[in-house]
Amino acid sequence: MQPTANLDIYSSLHKNSADTKNNHQKNIISDLNGIEGTDCNQAFASSQTALDMDLINAIDKNQFELYYQPKVDTKKGLIIGAEALIRWNHPKLGLILPKDFIPLAEKTGFINTIGKWVKKTACAQNKAWQDDLLPAIPVSINLSASRFMEKDLVISIQETLKETQLESQYLEIEITETSILKNVETVFSLLDELKNIGIKIALDDFGTGYSSLSHLHHFNGKIDILKIDRSFIQDLSLSKQEAANFIVHMIIQLSNHLKMDVIAEGVETMEQLQVLQDYNCNTVQGYLYSKPLPANQFAELLKKQSIVPSR
Repeated sequence: MQPTANLDIYSSLHKNSADTKNNHQKNIISDLNGIEGTDCNQAFASSQTALDMDLINAIDKNQFELYYQPKVDTKKGLIIGAEALIRWNHPKLGLILPKDFIPLAEKTGFINTIGKWVKKTACAQNKAWQDDLLPAIPVSINLSASRFMEKDLVISIQETLKETQLESQYLEIEITETSILKNVETVFSLLDELKNIGIKIALDDFGTGYSSLSHLHHFNGKIDILKIDRSFIQDLSLSKQEAANFIVHMIIQLSNHLKMDVIAEGVETMEQLQVLQDYNCNTVQGYLYSKPLPANQFAELLKKQSIVPSR
């Protein structure tokens, strides 16, 4: 079977809609018809089971890798942070992005194990960079909603920081809106505990949840950073005052009012950058400056510390 056919099977495993899932399954079965002697339904089920097992064994087989994307102060032209992003180096399918395997990890219950691996790996890598006398910057990791609500989260973070000898100011946690809106009382307690040990919290993909604006003021002083979702950034325009411009401007003003830092993610063009700077948003992340890089390549970028737009 060709890798592309396998990838189609893989992508179909985490579709939410039953109709969409059925349509994708029909396409997959059609692909499998070209394989002589294949029972299509059996092949589909076997592929799903195989991928489940592949994912569960990926850590032991050293198939996961962290890439790092810089966060940039555009006024100073400096790298001031990085986000750690997981990749799966599958032996047959090649490099798989998180959007294509994280839903599978959530379905199989393996997501928290992956989260712990990411935390430890990112902290150890950041400490190694500091030991090599590279500029000290915070590295952020993404926590799933289920991992964020686990009782051992704070203790686990403290143990990892102690084990890797990384100071807490160099680790940031990114959570989504759904994480903080599930159980506000418990979330308040967790946020306070994290802040007490020196961990900054970023609210990722901000602007995609309608309930976020009405709840955000309750988290004043508990959330440090708002990350504007890339879906708004991609539509920013100098020539047209699109709805995206208004929303982004509003989020920036809101973050200033609540004394939160703001980061625009998914910045890819000079036009988008100019609009953001016009709105006094000077911290960005995106392909305009750098794509996510393997640790060794990011280290070379960090040595320079200064960075300019790539186009």
